[in-house]
Amino acid sequence: MTPTPKDATREIRMQVMWNRLISVVEEQALTLLRTAFSTSVREAGDLSAGVFDPQGRMLAQAVTGTPGHVNTMAEAVLHFIAEIGRERMLPGDTYVTNDPWKGTGHLHDITMVSPSFLGDQLVGFFACTAHVVDVGGRGFGADGKSVYEEGIQIPIMKFAESGRVNHDLVQIIRANVREPNQVVGDFYSLAACNDVGHRRLIEMMQEIGLTSLDDLGEFIFTRTRAATLDRIAALPKGAWSNELLTDGYDQPVRLAATVEIADGAVNVDFTGSDPVSRWGINVPIIYTKAYACYALKCVVAPDIPNNWASLDLFTISSPVNILNAERPAPVSVRHVIGHLVPDLVLGALAKALPGKVLAEGSGALWNIHISARPQTGQDGRRAEILMFNSGGMGARPGLDGLSATAFPSGVMTMPIEATEQTGPIVVWRKELRPDSAGDGEYRGGLGQVIEIEAADGHQFEFSAMFDRIGHPPRGRNGGADGKPGSAMLDDGTVMRPKGWQQVPAGRRLVLNLPGGGGYGDPAARSDAARKNDRTRGYITEDGK
Repeated sequence: MTPTPKDATREIRMQVMWNRLISVVEEQALTLLRTAFSTSVREAGDLSAGVFDPQGRMLAQAVTGTPGHVNTMAEAVLHFIAEIGRERMLPGDTYVTNDPWKGTGHLHDITMVSPSFLGDQLVGFFACTAHVVDVGGRGFGADGKSVYEEGIQIPIMKFAESGRVNHDLVQIIRANVREPNQVVGDFYSLAACNDVGHRRLIEMMQEIGLTSLDDLGEFIFTRTRAATLDRIAALPKGAWSNELLTDGYDQPVRLAATVEIADGAVNVDFTGSDPVSRWGINVPIIYTKAYACYALKCVVAPDIPNNWASLDLFTISSPVNILNAERPAPVSVRHVIGHLVPDLVLGALAKALPGKVLAEGSGALWNIHISARPQTGQDGRRAEILMFNSGGMGARPGLDGLSATAFPSGVMTMPIEATEQTGPIVVWRKELRPDSAGDGEYRGGLGQVIEIEAADGHQFEFSAMFDRIGHPPRGRNGGADGKPGSAMLDDGTVMRPKGWQQVPAGRRLVLNLPGGGGYGDPAARSDAARKNDRTRGYITEDGK
């Protein structure tokens, strides 16, 4: 049937409003970026922001944000609605939690949800998430034996009611964290983020003459769902499995996944993965689902908007195991295993879609939490410092891998100048690591070399959250593995890949981040590409 001029006009009008809605959530996210106290948010963009309909279904997300935050937030809003109850929601409210099983998988992420009212009518919700520098307890690390050791737990509750902040909650937070000004500042930044989104949405609705988002939501969901179903219909049908070994905490951990593609749906099942760990590397299913869905979307529908309708077609199943850890399992560094889920899922998809999936990369961010303090008898300052560092991505079919790039999390790097301002440390070196990439027709991305020392008169201990040291990223289709990572002192002392450790005064911590796996037969790499690698210093004369 040929569309009528009226149908075409409505289509254009709805598309314009959809774009306007995306601009609303972009401004929402920028507010958080510009007002956040923590460098992980302000400099690295470790956040998410989105708008939801009154049923809690995500309509649109900001471009800025990690899959682990955005996709968990898409489910978390439903928990907020269930816990608070519609009858207790008031204009000016803001709700908060860091519950790992109802938020984003660990206590360091604060999620806030705010109802948006047009007059007395609830028209939607705004939600946002950010990683804060400290939540008390043992600090950001894998050493806890249960979630109760890992920091303060905030159940879903009101941060503000009718615009009035819950100062009792603020005082409890201040008394339980090491950096109260930063953490409380970030709470207010999150609340402001949602408030800006709400005000821009109401302005948009009043300008256009909307009394609800129902029609716009139906337009967004029907088109997104239809487009995603078309992509799934074009996929081969069947089931494909993959396994991946990770370093774990004190022994390797086996991850397993089976991707099943059927008519109108794709399911990922994690049966066969190792049991729940006694260390804080476990992953709540909400976070596993977030990164499994991200991997599927990267291959199946990368250009289709990420919202409730597209995510709803991807399902996750798993028995209780390290990828479906139940309370009160320790989960503080759930991102290490969680960031390897995309490589696990993509490995299965590569069997279904040969020649279309990139090689394995470093995966997990090489996060390091540094607790710096003055040496005995010295004047100085104490500080908690968080750095995000990235190894190399795997090579892609037809393209070399990206170097020092945070895939799958997508966070940005933290400038050294900003990091050194937060505490008494000196970063002597942060550069690409030659010869770290896996060889292939297409080369993997390079890792980094990073050297850190305490400032004069100070010393520090750090929480290691590293992987791919004992199990490097694997190449694909004949490509070579990337070079594994390492953590050591400048005198050669080998440090553990996970857990809190001391760096003696005067010593430097040296981190060698892993490179990505190569793609395709190395013999097929062009002479021009190899010459370019040597000219740029990516490969030395001693390297291949």
